[in-house]
Amino acid sequence: MTSIRIALANIEIPKGPEDALERALVAIAQAADGGARVVCFPEAYVPGYPWGARRPDNVTASFLQRAHAGVARAAGAHEIAVVLGTERYVSTKPRLTALVVKPDGEVVGYQDKVQLDPSEDARYEPGAERRVFEIEGLRFGIVICHEGFRYPETTRWAVRHGAQVVFHPHYDEAEPGAFQPTSFADSRNTFHEASFLCRAAENNCFFAAVNCASAGSPTTSAVVRPDGTLLCHQPYGQAGLLLCDLDPAEATALLAQRYKPTDAQLD
Repeated sequence: MTSIRIALANIEIPKGPEDALERALVAIAQAADGGARVVCFPEAYVPGYPWGARRPDNVTASFLQRAHAGVARAAGAHEIAVVLGTERYVSTKPRLTALVVKPDGEVVGYQDKVQLDPSEDARYEPGAERRVFEIEGLRFGIVICHEGFRYPETTRWAVRHGAQVVFHPHYDEAEPGAFQPTSFADSRNTFHEASFLCRAAENNCFFAAVNCASAGSPTTSAVVRPDGTLLCHQPYGQAGLLLCDLDPAEATALLAQRYKPTDAQLD
């Protein structure tokens, strides 16, 4: 493999679960038309992240099953792999998760959000396992929002287990009166975009973060090279697909593999 094109779906915040599914299906087709082999969506894009008072009630398991089946059919029809930020039920409480579908429409599995933000504890249950996926020779891991921002070991685990790219589906909207960035990782902004650079550099992997498009958002979608330099990013607040060509061979994992955990640390 020399290079592969990925797409980050930096698209509008959905108005509701059905709107989210419709927008996701359109983005899958557009990503395939743009030559991408994998498209990744923001955290919980289907049915939509319950920010503030948005979506006060949980969706049903039957809706999620129908949505996941529709996304899988679209992946197969357009011959593109999909990493869908979504939810799923394992018990009575939903989990934040990422659904992974192969270009032939086969569902590979899920990466659940293991490390929840404290604000999510009442609504969601955490997952318990991490995994690495491989599609068309590209090996990748997934860290969801809070995990990638505040828990570096989640990215390191994926890279130590073979990931060349770590996808970071997240969700972030502007708070009233907050700084509104126009340049990537501005020092006046929050630390969040700077963490993208750190996760890539400290593990020598590609780090691909994807957020929704919204006015004044403190983070945008971006891809960072294994040396910690920015490869590309989406203009702030501009809805659309961020298409990016990357060479997985550049992801050496050198620093991640040199890491020597103590008995008290996670491998």
